Amino acid sequence: MGCQKDIAEKILESKADYMLAVKDNQPKLAAAVKEIFETALAEPNFAASHHQTEDKGHGRIDVRRCWTMNVDAECGAPFDQWKGLGGIVRVETERTIAGKTSREHRHYITSRSNFSAAEALAASRSHWGIENQLHWVLDVAFREDDCRVRAGNAGENFAVIRHFAVNLIKGAPSPVRTHPKLGVENRRMFASANTQYLFRLFGIHS
Repeated sequence: MGCQKDIAEKILESKADYMLAVKDNQPKLAAAVKEIFETALAEPNFAASHHQTEDKGHGRIDVRRCWTMNVDAECGAPFDQWKGLGGIVRVETERTIAGKTSREHRHYITSRSNFSAAEALAASRSHWGIENQLHWVLDVAFREDDCRVRAGNAGENFAVIRHFAVNLIKGAPSPVRTHPKLGVENRRMFASANTQYLFRLFGIHS
């Protein structure tokens, strides 16, 4: 949570706005945001910004609903701990497959006040698209989901190393000139068999 606060401050210092996911490791913040929305949504005349989209395809229906509300430090703890806080966001995803419907709720805090629900929903979808893409790369190229390292901080340490490796591989040119878009998994295998390319990933030129 402290790390996210530092990130929020750095984003504001760069003259940009933040929109950060509220996760279970922030229980007080998560509970406060959830309570505000559930209380407000129970009111018949609730007038917050709202937006909804619907996607159909491959036997699946996805309905996404988003609400935004203004919140700032004057609302007290835990909101006063976040520099430049301007609002909170709630995203509900309703998915129907073969007649069975499931729902998921996600919450965010943002430095944007008067943040429209349409903009917030687009931002949240972009965020999850990046997260899902990264998870796919880590699972396919590094078999992250099969890793059973759990003792102490080992799991977190291995995750940091994997992210570091992905960034190195993506930041380096393909080892095969005729295949400039060679995937992460193939580049990783190439590096394990070619010391010269491995050195290039670390910026070492022999």
